[in-house]
Amino acid sequence: MGKKKRAPSPRTVYTPAPPPPETHKVKTYSYKNQRKLMKYSGRQTRRNMQESARLDRANESHFASQDIRRYQAQGSENRLGIKVTGQENRRLARVEGRESRKGYRVQGSEARKGYRVQGKQQRKGMRTVGRQDRLTQAQLLAGQERQIGLRGTEERRAIGARGTEERRAIGARGTEQRKGIAATGTEQRLTQSQLLAGQERQIGLRGGEERLTQGQLLSGQERQIGMRGQEERATISRGAEETRKTSQQQELFRRFKENRDYDQSRSAYRS
Repeated sequence: MGKKKRAPSPRTVYTPAPPPPETHKVKTYSYKNQRKLMKYSGRQTRRNMQESARLDRANESHFASQDIRRYQAQGSENRLGIKVTGQENRRLARVEGRESRKGYRVQGSEARKGYRVQGKQQRKGMRTVGRQDRLTQAQLLAGQERQIGLRGTEERRAIGARGTEERRAIGARGTEQRKGIAATGTEQRLTQSQLLAGQERQIGLRGGEERLTQGQLLSGQERQIGMRGQEERATISRGAEETRKTSQQQELFRRFKENRDYDQSRSAYRS
């Protein structure tokens, strides 16, 4: 194959600029007309604005008077409505008060009837309770009286038995003391007689004067021993008598205390 031929580069051909067009001065009135139009348009706009402001002022004045009249009418209606509402409320309050008073009277009457019935039932119940309490108290007091009587009888028996035993013991003690005193006197006399016999054997008979003196001495001792026995018997008898009096006083005080407690219990029950 053969070599291809290279295409030739295009050439740019510059054509010369055409000559400027010719200008011709033409006399026209468009600018003057535009100025006049703008002048007249502005004047008309000012007039329109003035007329619009005048109409706005007139409308505002008219609408203000309309609003005032509307507010006045609305206030009158409101005041009239409030007046009517107050009248109706007062009438309603009077009716409600009348009905409430009637209801209170009926309620008070029923409550009083209920209180009367309740008080009657309570009084009956209190009378029944009091009757039962009195029966119970009477039974209790009767039982206490029986118990007090039985206790008093038993205490008196015990005191009598104790007194009998004390008297027996005191008698036995006195008998033994007297026996002891008699035995002591006998032994003393025997001792004294033996002593005197021994002295008589030792020193012989010193004479009738010494025997007389010794006899008086023995007589005085015997009298002393007898007086001491009498004093001891009197002391024992006085002690027994004081014991009996003390027991009797204790029994009287016990009975007095029981009677006082019984009277206090009866007075407390009556009150």
